[in-house]
Amino acid sequence: MTDHDAVFEALRPRLFGVAYRILASAPDAEDVVQDGWLRWRAAERDAVRDPEAFLVVTVTRLALNAAQSARARREQYVGEWFPTPVDTAADPALGAERTEALELAVVHVLQRLAPEARAAYVLREAFDHPYARIAEILQMREPAVRKLVSRARTQVAGERRTTATRARARALLDAFLAAAHAGDVAGLEAVLVADVVSETDGGGARRAGRRPVVGGNAVARFVAGFSVRFMADTTARIVEVNGLPGAVFTLDGAPVALLCPTASDDGLTRLMWVMNAEKLADFA
Repeated sequence: MTDHDAVFEALRPRLFGVAYRILASAPDAEDVVQDGWLRWRAAERDAVRDPEAFLVVTVTRLALNAAQSARARREQYVGEWFPTPVDTAADPALGAERTEALELAVVHVLQRLAPEARAAYVLREAFDHPYARIAEILQMREPAVRKLVSRARTQVAGERRTTATRARARALLDAFLAAAHAGDVAGLEAVLVADVVSETDGGGARRAGRRPVVGGNAVARFVAGFSVRFMADTTARIVEVNGLPGAVFTLDGAPVALLCPTASDDGLTRLMWVMNAEKLADFA
């Protein structure tokens, strides 16, 4: 490996982190990073004073371009669409920055923002870039960038429902899985907040629900209705999903579902079920 290669490889986790948070798709982010690598190889080395700045600018702009085509594809998606979950236990560098901006539910919220607002929020909140640098990257005035970040913070804060510690979130998840395995409606309801929401991204799979289920009792009954048979046929293990505890369910060694919950001290606030096989590659 040349020094040129080594510089890029050292920055790869950060570049992937930027692209993933903007695009909410690990495969798309990998493609953007690869394009960044090609541009890095073609760059005049003596003209690049700050490799990190050059690569962050390059990858961010490539991600913004890719966001346009990604939006068109998602408009054709069948059912609820979630970001591609990532295994942050296998890739700890990805979660080494501020984890709030990596949570699956937060990345999901960010997709409702314009790509430029998404990028501004990610660069500021996840990677602590100065506003002046972000303005340069986005080719905007600094006051406009500050407004983008402020509005994005407000939207994320208004919808983010992860306030529990990791230990509390894990304890709630363990209790949920035990109750689900037993088909215990009361036990399930005990670990859910009153206005909990359960949603499924199945990518058109027949067994995947296409409508949200809302409310503690309704979600408890919904989960109990399928969980006894489902959990008897599958093996569940705890994993780290986008920096938070989750559970992957495997059948004959292959992942068939991934549960990504969010939690407050009072209980689980949202259940995000990922059943689209294409989004489970990280957890095989």
